[in-house]
Amino acid sequence: MIFLMDLQMMLLDVIYFILRNSLRIVLRPRTKPVEGELVLITGAGGGLGRLFAQEFTKHGAEVVLWDINSSSNEQTAKLVREMGGKAHTYTVDVTNPEDVYRNADLVRRDLGRDVTMLVNNAGVVAGARMLDCPDALMERTMKVNCHALFWTVKAFLPQMKAQNHGHIVTIASVLGLFSTACVEDYCASKFAAVGFHESMAHELLAEEVDGVKTTLVCPYIVDTGMFEGCKIREEVELLLPPLEPQYCVEQAMNAILIDQPLVCIPRVDALLYLISFCRLLPWESNVVTYRFMGSDKCMYPFIDTMKNRVSNGPSVTA
Repeated sequence: MIFLMDLQMMLLDVIYFILRNSLRIVLRPRTKPVEGELVLITGAGGGLGRLFAQEFTKHGAEVVLWDINSSSNEQTAKLVREMGGKAHTYTVDVTNPEDVYRNADLVRRDLGRDVTMLVNNAGVVAGARMLDCPDALMERTMKVNCHALFWTVKAFLPQMKAQNHGHIVTIASVLGLFSTACVEDYCASKFAAVGFHESMAHELLAEEVDGVKTTLVCPYIVDTGMFEGCKIREEVELLLPPLEPQYCVEQAMNAILIDQPLVCIPRVDALLYLISFCRLLPWESNVVTYRFMGSDKCMYPFIDTMKNRVSNGPSVTA
């Protein structure tokens, strides 16, 4: 009897939250202030990381910029300071846990306060077919896109939990929700990032740490140059073109400011249900859908573009 009552309450809650989230599309919830928050952004040297730094600065936050490239990181700091904001730069290799923990302690010692918002944004892709790709590049993708999440969260979450205040943002990808050919390293790492983030969010809820919020951001391909050359079917691309970086960051910020747990960009809530539904379909059904959209071979031009580049290093998101 108790089971049936709990089941009924669970179904009612599910319906309530579906309706509430649908209503949020029309009636935007009140945003929270982030003025004075200390926001740490990984991969801050360019692309999305740089734009996130500027967006948080617009809202009055103080930013800590982590990137392995000190020159581009300083350029981001310069732009933030020109806006009248406060920026602190650190050259960090997020694939190295010792380097992450050492710089986390350094941030606390230098600034005399704890990081209250963490934006895990750094990411890479090997840009080669799996059988042609050096093991080191595939391993680096997993380290930057997945393993680094463990190190940064372990470095900053304890203080957030102690204060019951904070926000952890994971910049994943729609390729962490469904996959495509020729980017096995990237898809695997982003699926892992989604799994990591969701498990962490469930853990916080189970422990009733209601003051530490989480936001998982899953954007479609962003026009930062990371996937230069990627091409889907022309008719479909008219409806789903690559995202402008500024638009992507603004949409992510909107979600962060209302404590939205998950946002796909472009925001199509039906996409989440479609992805879940596709998991129930036969494998062949997904294959024919991919072929129709041109998604099955969309990375072929990207792989060719990467081959033609002079450098053999990985592409880095920001």
